[in-house]
Amino acid sequence: MNNNKVKNLISSRVSLAPMAGITDYVLRSLIREQSNNALLTTEMISSEFLTQTKEGDITLRDENHSPISYQLSGHKPQMIANCAKYLEQFADMIDINMGCPVNKVVKGTDGCALMRNPELASEIVRTVKANINIPLSVKFRLGYTFEEMNFVEFGEKMQESGADFITIHARTRSQMYGGKADWKKIAELKKNVDIPVFANGDVVSIETAVECLEQSEADGVAIGRGALGDVTLINRVERYINKGIYLPPPTLEEKVEMLKQHLNREVELRGERVGVKFVRKFYPYYLNGFTGASKLRGEIVLIDSLKDVLSKLDNILCVL
Repeated sequence: MNNNKVKNLISSRVSLAPMAGITDYVLRSLIREQSNNALLTTEMISSEFLTQTKEGDITLRDENHSPISYQLSGHKPQMIANCAKYLEQFADMIDINMGCPVNKVVKGTDGCALMRNPELASEIVRTVKANINIPLSVKFRLGYTFEEMNFVEFGEKMQESGADFITIHARTRSQMYGGKADWKKIAELKKNVDIPVFANGDVVSIETAVECLEQSEADGVAIGRGALGDVTLINRVERYINKGIYLPPPTLEEKVEMLKQHLNREVELRGERVGVKFVRKFYPYYLNGFTGASKLRGEIVLIDSLKDVLSKLDNILCVL
C-alpha cells in the first residue's frame, strides 16, 4: 500500500531538499505557492530536541503544504520512532537524516555518521517503520569518505529494513558541499534497489536537473541550495521535465520582489528583529549578478528595520 502512497507523494518528480535553518514554514509556503505538487521537506528536526519540546514553529504547516515530509535526525531508534509517531499527525512521509555532514551532527553519531554504522541505521529504520502508518524515507550520501563509498550496500540495507523511498546526495561526507556532485554514481544505486530514488546535489537550474536525471537514472531530483533566492525553480523544473514547458529564470526585479515577500512573511512569523535577522542568510542568493551587488548586501545586512530594508531594496531598481 505504501508503494502507491509514495508514488502519489513524488508524482511531480521534484522535491524540496531539507536544509537546517533554511526550509522553514515560510520558505516552504513560498515554494508551495509556485508548485502545487512538489514534495516539500521540513528542515532537519533533532529527535532529542523534539523529545524535550513540542512547542514553537518547527511543526507548523498549512493545509496546502501536502505533500510534505518531516525529517528527523538522531541515533536512538526508539526515540526517533516516538518522534516520528508524534509527527505523523502533520506529515505525509517521515524522512530520516543519514546524510548531514556538519561536524556537530556527525560527532553525535547522527547524520552521515550513520553510514559508518549500517546496523544501527537499519535498526532505526525498522523501529520507525513499526511505529508509523505513513511512508518512510531515508536521505544519505555516497559514503563518509571516498574510501568508504558504501552507498549501494547501504541503500540495499535501508530497503530491506523497510524504507519506502531514498534521496541520495551525490557527494561524500568528506566533500561537504565542495567539488562536484557525481550523479553517475546514483545509477549504480538505482540498479540495485526497487524503491524510488531521488538525486540530490548541484541541481540549480532546469538544465542541470535534466543532466542529473540523465546521468543518475533517478526517479526525480531533490533541489536544495538551488532554490535559495529563486522560489520558482522547483516549479520550473517540474513543468519542464513533466510537460516540456520551459519557463525562464526570474529577472532581478522579480527576485527583489521575492525577497521583499520573504522578509514580510518572516517578520510576520517571528517579529521584526528576529525576522529581518533570519532572512540575512538569503541576501547573497537573491541579490547577485549585477554591478554593486556585493556593496549593497554589505549595506543592507547592517539594517535591522524592515521598513528601511524594503526601502533600500526599492532603490535598487531605480539605480540599475
